[in-house]
Amino acid sequence: MEETKESIVYKGVAERLTLGITRILENMPGVVDVRFAEREPAEKRSLLSWEQKNTCILPEDLRDFYLTTDGFTLTWSVKLDNECVPLGCMMINSVGRLCPLLQPVSLFSLPNAPSLADLDWEESSAESGMASTPVAPHFDTQSRIFELDSCGGNGKVCLVYKKCTPGVVAQKSEIWFLDRSLSWHFLTATFTSYYRLMITHLGLPEWQYTFTPYGPSPQAKQWASLYQPLTFSCDLSQADPAGDSFLNKLDPIMAFKGKAKVPAPKKKQSSQGNSGEGQTPHSRAPDPVQSALGDAFPQRPCISLHPELLQ
Repeated sequence: MEETKESIVYKGVAERLTLGITRILENMPGVVDVRFAEREPAEKRSLLSWEQKNTCILPEDLRDFYLTTDGFTLTWSVKLDNECVPLGCMMINSVGRLCPLLQPVSLFSLPNAPSLADLDWEESSAESGMASTPVAPHFDTQSRIFELDSCGGNGKVCLVYKKCTPGVVAQKSEIWFLDRSLSWHFLTATFTSYYRLMITHLGLPEWQYTFTPYGPSPQAKQWASLYQPLTFSCDLSQADPAGDSFLNKLDPIMAFKGKAKVPAPKKKQSSQGNSGEGQTPHSRAPDPVQSALGDAFPQRPCISLHPELLQ
Protein backbone atom coordinates (compact mmCIF):
# COMPACT_ATOMS: atom_id res chain seq x y z
CA MET A 1 0.00 0.00 0.00
CA GLU A 2 2.85 2.37 0.85
CA GLU A 3 4.62 1.55 -2.43
CA THR A 4 1.45 2.40 -4.33
CA LYS A 5 1.19 5.77 -2.59
CA GLU A 6 4.85 6.52 -3.33
CA SER A 7 4.42 5.64 -7.00
CA ILE A 8 1.36 7.88 -7.25
CA VAL A 9 3.20 10.76 -5.58
CA TYR A 10 6.22 10.35 -7.85
CA LYS A 11 3.98 10.12 -10.90
CA GLY A 12 2.44 13.44 -9.94
CA VAL A 13 5.89 14.99 -9.52
CA ALA A 14 7.00 13.63 -12.89
CA GLU A 15 3.83 14.98 -14.50
CA ARG A 16 4.52 18.46 -13.16
CA LEU A 17 8.20 18.20 -14.03
CA THR A 18 7.52 17.31 -17.67
CA LEU A 19 4.61 19.80 -17.92
CA GLY A 20 2.39 16.98 -19.23
CA ILE A 21 4.47 16.57 -22.41
CA THR A 22 4.46 12.78 -22.13
CA ARG A 23 0.67 12.59 -22.57
CA ILE A 24 0.85 14.98 -25.52
CA LEU A 25 3.51 12.86 -27.23
CA GLU A 26 1.65 9.61 -26.65
CA ASN A 27 -1.43 11.06 -28.39
CA MET A 28 0.52 12.15 -31.49
CA PRO A 29 0.21 9.96 -34.60
CA GLY A 30 3.11 7.60 -35.13
CA VAL A 31 4.84 8.37 -31.81
CA VAL A 32 5.87 5.30 -29.83
CA ASP A 33 8.19 4.38 -26.96
CA VAL A 34 7.97 7.57 -24.89
CA ARG A 35 10.47 7.12 -22.05
CA PHE A 36 11.14 9.38 -19.08
CA ALA A 37 14.14 8.44 -16.93
CA GLU A 38 13.33 8.64 -13.22
CA ARG A 39 16.15 10.13 -11.16
CA GLU A 40 16.66 10.87 -7.50
CA PRO A 41 17.15 14.48 -6.33
CA ALA A 42 20.70 15.72 -6.06
CA GLU A 43 22.19 16.22 -2.61
CA LYS A 44 22.90 19.72 -1.34
CA ARG A 45 26.48 18.84 -0.56
CA SER A 46 27.08 17.86 -4.18
CA LEU A 47 25.79 21.28 -5.29
CA LEU A 48 28.02 23.05 -2.77
CA SER A 49 30.98 20.94 -3.85
CA TRP A 50 30.37 21.87 -7.51
CA GLU A 51 30.22 25.59 -6.68
CA GLN A 52 33.42 25.48 -4.66
CA LYS A 53 35.25 23.48 -7.30
CA ASN A 54 34.27 25.74 -10.22
CA THR A 55 34.12 29.09 -8.33
CA CYS A 56 30.58 29.72 -9.58
CA ILE A 57 27.16 30.12 -7.97
CA LEU A 58 24.42 28.03 -9.55
CA PRO A 59 21.32 29.99 -10.62
CA GLU A 60 18.44 29.67 -8.18
CA ASP A 61 16.13 27.99 -10.71
CA LEU A 62 18.80 25.49 -11.76
CA ARG A 63 19.55 24.73 -8.12
CA ASP A 64 15.86 24.04 -7.44
CA PHE A 65 15.77 21.82 -10.52
CA TYR A 66 18.68 19.70 -9.30
CA LEU A 67 17.11 19.44 -5.85
CA THR A 68 14.05 17.95 -7.59
CA THR A 69 15.82 15.62 -10.04
CA ASP A 70 19.52 15.11 -10.70
CA GLY A 71 19.30 15.58 -14.46
CA PHE A 72 16.59 15.09 -17.05
CA THR A 73 16.18 12.61 -19.91
CA LEU A 74 13.07 12.11 -22.04
CA THR A 75 13.19 10.28 -25.37
CA TRP A 76 10.59 9.23 -27.93
CA SER A 77 10.53 7.44 -31.26
CA VAL A 78 8.38 7.22 -34.38
CA LYS A 79 7.19 4.11 -36.22
CA LEU A 80 8.29 3.91 -39.86
CA ASP A 81 7.80 0.72 -41.88
CA ASN A 82 7.17 -1.29 -38.71
CA GLU A 83 10.47 -0.07 -37.21
CA CYS A 84 10.97 2.29 -34.27
CA VAL A 85 13.23 5.18 -35.25
CA PRO A 86 14.57 7.35 -32.37
CA LEU A 87 13.67 10.98 -33.00
CA GLY A 88 13.14 13.26 -29.98
CA CYS A 89 15.52 13.69 -27.07
CA MET A 90 15.34 16.15 -24.16
CA MET A 91 18.37 16.03 -21.89
CA ILE A 92 19.95 18.06 -19.11
CA ASN A 93 23.16 16.74 -17.60
CA SER A 94 23.34 15.82 -13.95
CA VAL A 95 25.48 17.76 -11.49
CA GLY A 96 28.26 15.21 -11.85
CA ARG A 97 28.28 15.66 -15.64
CA LEU A 98 28.02 19.47 -15.56
CA CYS A 99 31.66 19.69 -16.59
CA PRO A 100 33.63 22.66 -17.93
CA LEU A 101 33.75 22.88 -21.70
CA LEU A 102 37.40 23.96 -21.57
CA GLN A 103 39.49 21.41 -19.75
CA PRO A 104 42.72 22.54 -18.05
CA VAL A 105 45.86 22.31 -20.14
CA SER A 106 47.69 19.04 -19.65
CA LEU A 107 51.31 18.99 -18.55
CA PHE A 108 52.13 16.74 -21.49
CA SER A 109 50.71 19.08 -24.16
CA LEU A 110 52.98 21.09 -26.43
CA PRO A 111 53.61 24.69 -25.36
CA ASN A 112 52.49 26.12 -28.71
CA ALA A 113 49.60 23.70 -29.26
CA PRO A 114 46.44 25.42 -30.63
CA SER A 115 43.42 25.73 -28.35
CA LEU A 116 39.90 27.13 -28.46
CA ALA A 117 41.19 30.38 -27.00
CA ASP A 118 42.90 31.05 -30.33
CA LEU A 119 39.45 31.44 -31.92
CA ASP A 120 38.61 34.55 -29.88
CA TRP A 121 38.77 37.92 -31.57
CA GLU A 122 37.58 41.35 -30.58
CA GLU A 123 34.86 42.98 -32.66
CA SER A 124 33.17 46.23 -31.69
CA SER A 125 29.38 46.33 -31.75
CA ALA A 126 29.49 49.53 -33.81
CA GLU A 127 31.38 47.85 -36.62
CA SER A 128 29.20 44.76 -36.64
CA GLY A 129 25.98 46.79 -36.49
CA MET A 130 24.50 44.54 -33.80
CA ALA A 131 24.56 46.69 -30.66
CA SER A 132 21.48 44.97 -29.17
CA THR A 133 22.97 41.48 -29.53
CA PRO A 134 24.47 40.06 -26.30
CA VAL A 135 28.22 39.80 -26.24
CA ALA A 136 29.31 36.28 -27.16
CA PRO A 137 31.28 34.23 -24.62
CA HIS A 138 35.04 33.83 -24.85
CA PHE A 139 37.00 30.62 -24.82
CA ASP A 140 39.65 32.10 -22.54
CA THR A 141 39.53 32.90 -18.82
CA GLN A 142 37.00 35.70 -19.37
CA SER A 143 34.17 33.13 -19.45
CA ARG A 144 33.38 29.94 -17.57
CA ILE A 145 31.41 27.52 -19.71
CA PHE A 146 29.67 24.30 -18.60
CA GLU A 147 27.92 21.78 -20.83
CA LEU A 148 24.19 21.22 -20.18
CA ASP A 149 23.36 19.15 -23.28
CA SER A 150 25.52 17.62 -26.02
CA CYS A 151 22.60 17.84 -28.52
CA GLY A 152 23.42 14.46 -30.05
CA GLY A 153 26.61 15.77 -31.65
CA ASN A 154 24.90 18.71 -33.40
CA GLY A 155 26.31 21.28 -30.97
CA LYS A 156 26.33 22.03 -27.26
CA VAL A 157 23.95 23.90 -24.96
CA CYS A 158 26.05 25.58 -22.29
CA LEU A 159 25.67 27.39 -19.01
CA VAL A 160 27.89 30.45 -19.46
CA TYR A 161 29.35 32.88 -16.91
CA LYS A 162 30.79 35.95 -18.64
CA LYS A 163 33.16 38.71 -17.49
CA CYS A 164 34.86 36.45 -15.01
CA THR A 165 37.92 37.34 -12.96
CA PRO A 166 40.34 34.65 -11.78
CA GLY A 167 39.79 33.90 -8.11
CA VAL A 168 36.44 35.75 -7.95
CA VAL A 169 33.14 33.85 -7.63
CA ALA A 170 30.95 34.24 -10.74
CA GLN A 171 27.21 34.67 -10.13
CA LYS A 172 25.36 35.81 -13.26
CA SER A 173 24.83 33.15 -15.93
CA GLU A 174 23.12 32.73 -19.32
CA ILE A 175 22.22 29.88 -21.65
CA TRP A 176 24.06 29.82 -24.99
CA PHE A 177 24.25 27.40 -27.92
CA LEU A 178 27.58 26.47 -29.50
CA ASP A 179 27.06 25.08 -33.01
CA ARG A 180 29.39 22.76 -34.91
CA SER A 181 31.26 25.69 -36.47
CA LEU A 182 32.15 26.88 -32.93
CA SER A 183 29.92 29.95 -33.25
CA TRP A 184 27.93 31.19 -30.26
CA HIS A 185 24.17 31.85 -30.35
CA PHE A 186 22.21 33.31 -27.45
CA LEU A 187 19.23 31.25 -26.26
CA THR A 188 17.82 32.53 -22.96
CA ALA A 189 18.83 34.56 -19.93
CA THR A 190 17.54 32.02 -17.38
CA PHE A 191 17.44 28.25 -17.07
CA THR A 192 13.64 28.27 -16.64
CA SER A 193 13.17 29.93 -20.02
CA TYR A 194 15.45 27.40 -21.67
CA TYR A 195 13.60 24.52 -20.02
CA ARG A 196 10.32 25.79 -21.46
CA LEU A 197 11.90 26.10 -24.90
CA MET A 198 13.14 22.52 -24.74
CA ILE A 199 9.71 21.22 -23.76
CA THR A 200 7.96 23.35 -26.39
CA HIS A 201 10.19 22.07 -29.19
CA LEU A 202 9.61 18.45 -28.04
CA GLY A 203 13.35 17.72 -28.16
CA LEU A 204 13.25 17.47 -31.97
CA PRO A 205 16.57 17.14 -33.80
CA GLU A 206 18.46 20.42 -34.30
CA TRP A 207 15.74 22.54 -32.68
CA GLN A 208 18.45 24.80 -31.22
CA TYR A 209 19.37 25.86 -34.77
CA THR A 210 16.05 27.72 -34.95
CA PHE A 211 17.86 30.49 -33.04
CA THR A 212 20.71 30.70 -35.57
CA PRO A 213 20.79 32.80 -38.76
CA TYR A 214 20.86 29.71 -41.01
CA GLY A 215 18.30 27.54 -39.20
CA PRO A 216 18.03 23.73 -39.01
CA SER A 217 18.57 21.32 -41.87
CA PRO A 218 15.77 20.56 -44.40
CA GLN A 219 15.15 17.14 -42.83
CA ALA A 220 14.83 18.67 -39.37
CA LYS A 221 12.37 21.23 -40.77
CA GLN A 222 10.22 18.43 -42.17
CA TRP A 223 10.10 16.70 -38.78
CA ALA A 224 9.29 20.02 -37.08
CA SER A 225 6.41 20.76 -39.47
CA LEU A 226 5.01 17.28 -38.84
CA TYR A 227 5.20 17.07 -35.05
CA GLN A 228 5.20 20.72 -34.05
CA PRO A 229 2.51 22.49 -36.07
CA LEU A 230 1.58 25.03 -33.37
CA THR A 231 5.00 26.57 -32.77
CA PHE A 232 6.93 25.89 -35.98
CA SER A 233 6.98 28.39 -38.82
CA CYS A 234 9.20 28.36 -41.89
CA ASP A 235 10.77 31.71 -42.74
CA LEU A 236 11.09 31.87 -46.51
CA SER A 237 13.73 34.58 -46.36
CA GLN A 238 16.05 32.28 -44.37
CA ALA A 239 15.04 28.99 -45.91
CA ASP A 240 16.78 29.41 -49.24
CA PRO A 241 18.61 32.25 -51.02
CA ALA A 242 16.13 32.01 -53.88
CA GLY A 243 13.22 32.38 -51.47
CA ASP A 244 11.94 28.83 -51.94
CA SER A 245 10.78 26.80 -48.98
CA PHE A 246 12.33 23.42 -48.24
CA LEU A 247 8.86 22.00 -47.59
CA ASN A 248 7.12 20.23 -50.44
CA LYS A 249 4.26 22.17 -51.96
CA LEU A 250 1.60 19.53 -52.58
CA ASP A 251 -2.12 20.02 -52.96
CA PRO A 252 -3.81 16.71 -52.08
CA ILE A 253 -6.98 17.68 -53.98
CA MET A 254 -5.09 18.23 -57.20
CA ALA A 255 -2.62 15.39 -56.69
CA PHE A 256 -5.21 12.67 -56.11
CA LYS A 257 -7.85 13.97 -58.49
CA GLY A 258 -9.10 11.30 -60.86
CA LYS A 259 -8.00 11.61 -64.48
CA ALA A 260 -9.67 10.14 -67.54
CA LYS A 261 -7.59 7.43 -69.17
CA VAL A 262 -6.55 8.13 -72.73
CA PRO A 263 -7.15 5.11 -74.97
CA ALA A 264 -4.00 3.74 -76.50
CA PRO A 265 -3.83 4.05 -80.34
CA LYS A 266 -4.25 0.84 -82.30
CA LYS A 267 -1.21 -0.55 -84.04
CA LYS A 268 -1.22 -0.83 -87.81
CA GLN A 269 -0.29 -4.30 -88.93
CA SER A 270 1.43 -4.47 -92.30
CA SER A 271 1.41 -7.69 -94.28
CA GLN A 272 4.81 -8.84 -95.49
CA GLY A 273 3.40 -10.66 -98.48
CA ASN A 274 1.79 -7.55 -100.01
CA SER A 275 4.57 -5.13 -99.12
CA GLY A 276 5.14 -4.21 -102.78
CA GLU A 277 1.53 -4.07 -103.94
CA GLY A 278 -0.69 -1.05 -103.95
CA GLN A 279 2.13 1.44 -103.22
CA THR A 280 1.99 4.90 -104.67
CA PRO A 281 5.13 6.38 -106.25
CA HIS A 282 5.71 8.57 -103.16
CA SER A 283 5.11 5.82 -100.55
CA ARG A 284 7.90 3.75 -99.03
CA ALA A 285 7.97 0.18 -97.73
CA PRO A 286 8.05 -0.08 -93.93
CA ASP A 287 11.49 -0.57 -92.43
CA PRO A 288 11.70 -3.91 -90.55
CA VAL A 289 14.05 -2.41 -87.92
CA GLN A 290 11.64 0.45 -87.16
CA SER A 291 8.74 -2.01 -86.99
CA ALA A 292 10.60 -4.15 -84.47
CA LEU A 293 11.43 -1.12 -82.34
CA GLY A 294 7.83 0.03 -82.47
CA ASP A 295 6.60 -3.33 -81.23
CA ALA A 296 9.16 -3.40 -78.42
CA PHE A 297 8.61 0.18 -77.30
CA PRO A 298 5.03 1.24 -78.08
CA GLN A 299 4.21 4.90 -77.88
CA ARG A 300 2.68 6.05 -74.62
CA PRO A 301 -0.07 8.65 -74.38
CA CYS A 302 1.08 12.10 -73.28
CA ILE A 303 -0.56 13.19 -70.02
CA SER A 304 -0.53 16.88 -69.15
CA LEU A 305 0.29 17.71 -65.52
CA HIS A 306 -1.27 20.50 -63.54
CA PRO A 307 1.10 23.49 -63.13
CA GLU A 308 0.84 23.35 -59.30
CA LEU A 309 2.20 19.78 -59.29
CA LEU A 310 5.36 20.91 -61.11
CA GLN A 311 6.36 23.33 -58.34
